[in-house]
Amino acid sequence: MTRAGFRPAASADVDAAYEWYQEQRPGLGDEFVVAIDAAVASILAFPEAYPVVHRGVRRVLLERFPYGLYYRLTGQRAIIVACMHAARDAKVWRSRLDG
Repeated sequence: MTRAGFRPAASADVDAAYEWYQEQRPGLGDEFVVAIDAAVASILAFPEAYPVVHRGVRRVLLERFPYGLYYRLTGQRAIIVACMHAARDAKVWRSRLDG
């Protein structure tokens, strides 16, 4: 796997979660971003290691944070379609698959 890319909605998910965590405790948002970076690195190293959860979309869970990165593999790329809290309704990220 050579690259990962975030869809705009997934980037917005990460930005919103970052802001929320920063408001809870300064620096916690930065720790969230470190967890995102570690998950992306793991996807790139082991792209097929994570379970398919819906129509070819895989999910990797973040360490320390109740979030998952949802991604699709296309050629040599991993496309992150969402970064969602585990308690969110799956319909939210599934609605992004056709758009």
